[in-house]
Amino acid sequence: MQKPDMLTDLDVASTTKSVMKKLPEVTLAFWIMKIAATTLGETAGDLFSQTLKLGYFLTTIVLFLAFVVTLVVQLRSSRYHPFLYWTVILSTSMAGTTMSDFMNRDASAKYLSNGATSLGWGPQGLGLGYPAGAAILVSMLLVIFAVWKAAGMTFVIQDIVTFRGEALFWSAILVSNTLGTSMGDFLSDSSGLGYAGGALLVTGALAVLVALMKVPAVPNVLLFWIAFVLTRPLGATAGDFLTKPVAKGGLDLGTAGSSAVLLAVLFGLMAQAQVRERRTAAPREREEAVAQRAD
Repeated sequence: MQKPDMLTDLDVASTTKSVMKKLPEVTLAFWIMKIAATTLGETAGDLFSQTLKLGYFLTTIVLFLAFVVTLVVQLRSSRYHPFLYWTVILSTSMAGTTMSDFMNRDASAKYLSNGATSLGWGPQGLGLGYPAGAAILVSMLLVIFAVWKAAGMTFVIQDIVTFRGEALFWSAILVSNTLGTSMGDFLSDSSGLGYAGGALLVTGALAVLVALMKVPAVPNVLLFWIAFVLTRPLGATAGDFLTKPVAKGGLDLGTAGSSAVLLAVLFGLMAQAQVRERRTAAPREREEAVAQRAD
């Protein structure tokens, strides 16, 4: 009596991937949308917490709950849907903005403009400062990656096909976006570079990562995750550059106007991604139907 063939992990991944593609391919369009989403996350987070004066604490609670809702829908879906995926990315960016602000800032005049003494309901912030806040977030991110590696699952996002892998992926995204906000705010507020200078520094660092992709000894997966973190401070500094007063080095376009324009840009990019996904999904679905009939 012959023993049944054993499926390897690669076989399982290949089989599952054909029916459970949940995450996008990493292309130039992916990075453009990531920067647009993170910049919008910065301006929209500031719109709720500062312009509308809801405060860091209350806004963090509301936006974190919004992230949980969008994440549950994403985890329950069976395929990659660009609108859904990028909505979750946007929700992590907005929540990460206010989570970082709540961790690092306080009620001092340095952070509250126009003579305000408080923002919204609840504590104004923990006042940990950017270095301490960043150290905590880096530690959290390293723990997530350690658990991820110990579980033996791939770090290549387009090959993530399991619920547990996707849950770890989104945990890393939330923490990395929060960390990136802290880094961006440090560059804008405390480094002396200003908003434009901070954005140029991060852009230069990303250019170095692109060059390192040509170096065989440097894993592309490592470069991806470094770039994923760095695109968040780029969005944070770019968002501040758009919204902050001219006297502070910004363009003073306002959080509402900037958010509206960025939302329109992101929505257009999401629509393009949706069209591309439908074009590529149709042949794949026909192949699956043929394979099922053959079985």
